[in-house]
Amino acid sequence: MTGWDGQYAELGAMTNFSFLEGASHPGEIAMQARALGLTAIGVADRNTLAGMVRALMGAEEVDIPLVVGSRLGFTDGTELIVFPRDRAAYGRLCRLLSLGKSEAVPQPGADPEAERIAKAETRLTFDQAVGLGEGMIALAPSPETPDAAFEARLAAWRRAWPDALYLAAAPLWRGDDRKRLNRLAAMAQRTGAPMIATNAVLYHHPDRRMLQDVLTCIREGTTIDKAGRRLQANAERHLKPPQQMARLFRGHESALARTMEVARACRFSLRELKYQYPDEPVPEGWTAQRRLIRLAFEGARKKWPDGVDPKIRDTIVKELKLIKLLKYPNYFLTVHDIVHWARTQEKPILCQGRGSAANSVVCFCLGVTNVNPAEQDVLIERFMSADRDEPPDIDVDFEHERREEVMQYVYRRYGRDRAAIVATIIHYRPRSAIRDVGKALGLTEDVTARMADTVWGSWGDSVKDEHVDRTGLSRDDARMRLALELTAELIKFPRHLSQHVGGYVLSQTPLLEIVPIGNAAMPDRTFIEWDKDDIDFLRLMKVDVLALGMLTALRRGFDMIAQSYGRRFELDTVPSDDPEVYDMLCKGDSLGVFQVESRAQMSMLPRLQPRVFYDLVVEVAIVRPGPIQGGMVHPYLKRRAERREAERLGRPFMIDFPHPHPDHGDRDELRRVLHKTLGVPLFQEQAMRIAMEAAKYTPAEANSLRRAMATFRHMGTIGEHEVRFTSRMIDRGYEPDFARGCFDQIKGFGEYGFPESHACSFALLVYISAWMKRWYPEVFTAALLNSQPMGFYAPAQLVRDALEHGAEVKHPDVNVSGWDASLEKRGEGESCALRLGLRSIDGFKEAWALRIEGARGTAPFSDLEDLRMRAQLPPAALDRLAEADAFGSLDLTRRQGLWAVRGAPPASTAPLFEAMGLVETDGRPPESLPVLAPSEEVVGDYQTIRLSLKGHPVSFLRERLIAVGALTAKDYPGRPNGRSVTVGGVVLVRQRPGTAKGVCFMTVEDETGVANLVLWPDVFERFRPGAMGARMVLARGKVQTAEGVTHLVVDHLEDWTPMLGHLTPDSAPGSGHTPARGRHPRDVRVLPGSRDFH
Repeated sequence: MTGWDGQYAELGAMTNFSFLEGASHPGEIAMQARALGLTAIGVADRNTLAGMVRALMGAEEVDIPLVVGSRLGFTDGTELIVFPRDRAAYGRLCRLLSLGKSEAVPQPGADPEAERIAKAETRLTFDQAVGLGEGMIALAPSPETPDAAFEARLAAWRRAWPDALYLAAAPLWRGDDRKRLNRLAAMAQRTGAPMIATNAVLYHHPDRRMLQDVLTCIREGTTIDKAGRRLQANAERHLKPPQQMARLFRGHESALARTMEVARACRFSLRELKYQYPDEPVPEGWTAQRRLIRLAFEGARKKWPDGVDPKIRDTIVKELKLIKLLKYPNYFLTVHDIVHWARTQEKPILCQGRGSAANSVVCFCLGVTNVNPAEQDVLIERFMSADRDEPPDIDVDFEHERREEVMQYVYRRYGRDRAAIVATIIHYRPRSAIRDVGKALGLTEDVTARMADTVWGSWGDSVKDEHVDRTGLSRDDARMRLALELTAELIKFPRHLSQHVGGYVLSQTPLLEIVPIGNAAMPDRTFIEWDKDDIDFLRLMKVDVLALGMLTALRRGFDMIAQSYGRRFELDTVPSDDPEVYDMLCKGDSLGVFQVESRAQMSMLPRLQPRVFYDLVVEVAIVRPGPIQGGMVHPYLKRRAERREAERLGRPFMIDFPHPHPDHGDRDELRRVLHKTLGVPLFQEQAMRIAMEAAKYTPAEANSLRRAMATFRHMGTIGEHEVRFTSRMIDRGYEPDFARGCFDQIKGFGEYGFPESHACSFALLVYISAWMKRWYPEVFTAALLNSQPMGFYAPAQLVRDALEHGAEVKHPDVNVSGWDASLEKRGEGESCALRLGLRSIDGFKEAWALRIEGARGTAPFSDLEDLRMRAQLPPAALDRLAEADAFGSLDLTRRQGLWAVRGAPPASTAPLFEAMGLVETDGRPPESLPVLAPSEEVVGDYQTIRLSLKGHPVSFLRERLIAVGALTAKDYPGRPNGRSVTVGGVVLVRQRPGTAKGVCFMTVEDETGVANLVLWPDVFERFRPGAMGARMVLARGKVQTAEGVTHLVVDHLEDWTPMLGHLTPDSAPGSGHTPARGRHPRDVRVLPGSRDFH
């Protein structure tokens, strides 16, 4: 074979899914290949197919054939590039990669005690590849110096490989390429492995060479100055046009021609993957559709025991017909099976479906969702439609502490070869990028840390110059400038794969023949290599088994109410429409309440004044990008205020709904869509209905709009609808401003869509959690504390809120506390007291708590020696208890307890003392120990249990605050609007949401309550270090009160963190509480850090 027709395919290009090796995105590789005139592009990442769907997207976008492959790295250090010819061979490749990554592939004679394959590790041998290599064309990469040993291995591989095997030759650009290629050609002739041309591509363009060097340094854990020969010798590992490859391989044109020989032979496309949903939930003798019909109508009769309304029955029949048409009955049965299993355990697991599934009456009848869709405008088209070419997506939330039980049930039910979690791609973000790049370039750790600390949150596409300037670092330094440039390039690169929070892909046929399956870091977890976007693109069905902390808290709360008050509640038996619950929410009293505890939601509640369940649906959805960016929030609030005023005056409230010209349609077409939201569109379903009613979208066009909304952040395709949508509405007689406003809202949904169905599911949990907070504040707080970490607020604020709601809270104690916070009986007819659990003690282990509970089962501990002997606690456990002042029932103060513990003997007498006839004794602490100052006691509490029932840190600094004119958080809201005031406090929460356009909201606390600070972008930037990192601040600004909500609009901010050092008296250095872990009481880290949200 000597002729060459000018066509060339680069085979074996590596993308950035060869983590920390390839330096270009898959789409960049495809686009550049097309631009350079390549006929096809073969992608083969190292031991993975993780980037292959992205490569397909890119290839289809520019219309270039993609050759699917993988670069197999064997345990002996050799490697082989393989390309499957057809679907069967692709399945074997997936199975082979799964074999090397997980236990999903059973191996005969495998040692069950063998060490588990670590996440991201692949263990493969050439013999294993041969066993599954039928139908795969292989390329053996040539070494820099091909020697006799390589030739012998090549010959052996050629004889063993079950399909064609080529010798892949790449130029090295070191002056002897002609001689080396001739030598490789002769070697290929002798071994029968034909030589094939490649450039061993690592990046699409030579500009990426420097980034590839940095990736190498990160991977190897070295710096650019020490990497040496581990770096590529030149910048030539980029895609090249056919003409340049022809010059490089002059005299070996057949090697170029063979690239097309392989590309034409390997015609497999990921589009060939056919997916079949499992049939496990279908009993023998039933079809899936018949079984679904039976379950749906059985459920309907339970939901409506007095008879199913004909309208509901018609909707059920309509949905069931659509499910049959789209061949989804198995999917619905699988979700029902998982939910049914969770609810029928000996101790049932609380769960609730949400999202677009709440549009489905069938899902409600199956018990998957808890919100009655008959009480809302059902829009089944948003959930599934004959015009949609992708499957529905059902999300089910489970108690977060028991979700693992559900996940393991799924594995047992379907097998690890047919069930796996979806991947999540962990990308480089500004903080991680600047740290890794800086380290690779040899910048010191303190420099990279200072640069990383200038970044707010996790997102962004660069480290801004002005932020670097504030650190005192010089951007004029060449290496610093290079670090910033490379950081910008590295951001959004995939770093590694992780597991999705709970999305499962299930298959009737082996899933590991569709996509490789690998081990997760967690034991007993396996996940596929593709993420949600990948499986959506390939139309694979996913069921989300998600974890929700509030469900755990509610389950704990229901159990505590039953145990302590003798009343049993469940999600569907909590009394509805309780006016006192709504009274509480109308005041913005929602700390800890699901979904409405953020600053924005707390501010919205008094303005919205929710009085019925649907108001909570609106409350959940209105503080979102869609309504905010669409300018719908203020018009809606204005309408509500107008309605309240009309009701107060006894007048009718009328809305003039937008409508088309009489010649173009029904005047009430939008009344039917917008009547529940007072003529203002707030929900995604409404946006779609407006498109169908007012812009006359066909179902197919509406589906295209829905997809554009779903992919707006990634694809930016929503703009394609703007002219069509607005012009059609205007042509039909709608006001241009209204038409544009509707589309602006749609664009907002593209940033973060929040459908009515989703809001309904969440609103149910809003109401139930608010009900528990209103009537059982001690239960609500205990449940939240036992379900941490979750929510906006730290335990200190949850406990403070409980106290303000009349609950009694008690300190942890070894004779009363269990691991969890618990309830203690008080007087007859009184609410129980909340006893903090031993879990609240920093560093205390659950196993120690269980020993304590078991030992005191017969009798309480009488003294420290009794505790030590009966509970058999290690010294570290006793230290933690003493530090936390948990020996109150033993008549020991914190300082006395520490003295006694440090002098306590070990759990058994040391052999040396026994041999001498001596007994170690626990001496009682001397009575003359000085008493800790109140501020030191509070410091000790915050250091150990992260809260204090003895006082607030700021109360001890009040005189200093008064000296600078600071008001308390309780007093400043009473000042006139626009008055300049000063407030000081510890920082609890920082929020800087994307919809706020750079505004930062800060919640600070003093001994009287909380103050809400607003920092406009210029103020935030002026005081950026303190605004981002201070633990205590002094803020000056103007009071702003509107509709019962008060903020302080800050114009000056001081970092008062050093003032926390005054909480321990300077007159007694070293006399304060000093924890065993070496932290001094004057350490400003005494206070837990703020909870920051971006």
